[in-house]
Amino acid sequence: MRVGLTGGIGSGKSVVAKTFAELGAFVIDTDELARDAVAPGSAGLREIAALWPQVVRDGALDRPALAAIVFADGAQRERLNAIVHPEVRRLAAERERGAAPGQTIVQVIPLLFEVGLDAQMDANVVVIAPDSARLERVLARDGVDETHARARMAAQIAPDAARRRADYVIENDADLAALRARTVAVYESLQRRA
Repeated sequence: MRVGLTGGIGSGKSVVAKTFAELGAFVIDTDELARDAVAPGSAGLREIAALWPQVVRDGALDRPALAAIVFADGAQRERLNAIVHPEVRRLAAERERGAAPGQTIVQVIPLLFEVGLDAQMDANVVVIAPDSARLERVLARDGVDETHARARMAAQIAPDAARRRADYVIENDADLAALRARTVAVYESLQRRA
């Protein structure tokens, strides 16, 4: 069974993914694959350098500089996605071959619905958290200012729209124990479904 796991930035999807892994899922983090897709020496980084030479320094990607460009302009974000997403999909398919027979595969895909990968999954799970909590987490974790944090949040699908498209919704509006309990309940349901 292939499961898409998503949620807005700062929603808590990393905690949910970690819990799924502890419960036995084979978890593939596409954010990690996206970093691999633009690693020093990669074809992806060369394409980015051709479009935005100012974001490549000493052969490496300056992520904050690129983020400032793509989160401020949807057309630029689409150009970046056209470079990164095909390579991420290739790497994810490659990683899936490492799963044990019958093991549930969970792909953590921040833009699951936005890029249409939900259609390739057997089930889709979204983590929803209050905007205020998400903003607080992003500010503390990423070291960006509020304007940049809000731009990143706005670049993703609205939580209500994601909720309507998901098969399962995990509410992250309480403490970690509640989040874990809700995640376990969804994982058990996924196992019954499989």
